[in-house]
Amino acid sequence: MTKRIIFTGGSGKAGRHVVEYLVGHGHQVLNLDTRPLDNPKVRTLITDITDSGQVFNALSSYTGLHEFDPSLAPQPIDAIVHFAAIPRILIAPDNELFRVNVMGTYNVIEAAVKLDIRKIVIASSETTYGLVFANEPRNPSYFPLDEDYDVDPMDSYALSKVVNEKTARAFALRSGADIYALRIGNVIEPSEYRLFPGWFADPGFRKRIAWSYIDARDLGQITLRAVEANGLGFQVFNAASDDTSADIPTRELIDRFYPGVPVKGQLGEYETLLSNRKARAMLGFQPEHNWRKYVDIG
Repeated sequence: MTKRIIFTGGSGKAGRHVVEYLVGHGHQVLNLDTRPLDNPKVRTLITDITDSGQVFNALSSYTGLHEFDPSLAPQPIDAIVHFAAIPRILIAPDNELFRVNVMGTYNVIEAAVKLDIRKIVIASSETTYGLVFANEPRNPSYFPLDEDYDVDPMDSYALSKVVNEKTARAFALRSGADIYALRIGNVIEPSEYRLFPGWFADPGFRKRIAWSYIDARDLGQITLRAVEANGLGFQVFNAASDDTSADIPTRELIDRFYPGVPVKGQLGEYETLLSNRKARAMLGFQPEHNWRKYVDIG
């Protein structure tokens, strides 16, 4: 069944792949962004998510492709997918990054709930675990990083994502809507598998992200599965591939780069340290694009 989905941030690196995946599975998508998306099947409505009035207007507008369509009447929206954000530190001043990311997410969720849109999926981040943008390298409390971890970042970007998760939880409790936050690992486009041999030669380079990654197409899959799942209330899901982005066994990575960090349970030989077990169990997520399909290691 075709769903009408409003997607914020669909012109960005991750967003454009997820939008393509959603459209490819037969869904209608309206993109809200500050710049157009080069996709003839998707219209972009130029929208400032930090302006509450613009967000309310955009979420209640016509979602079709063309101003000459037979009817321009707005129709019910099935889901909001919110990816729009300043995507990392060192792009904008910390306070501006925090303002845009936090107020943008608040505005989107508030408008969706007040317009009685019952499914909202937001982009959170692996940075919430506090390793990626810490001032100095630090160890986690344990591996693998799972959704029960006491997230404790110190940077403005990850802090904005933690606040966004709390905002999502508050609105879910208030409204009864399903709101799911995806803690997304390092997004890899198909063209970026050429980078992996260099990473294998310097395995310490990706220590801060615990060697996590997700293929952009698999990010599309988990997003669609989140849109299709119902009745889960507020949830957080890690979005990561099954394996690390290293060619070294996972236990060896821990022993070499995070000696002494406790490991909870049993890990597969190359299993990701950004655990995707919850998403697999609750959403039926099954990553299809492992780096081993695309990288020749001889």
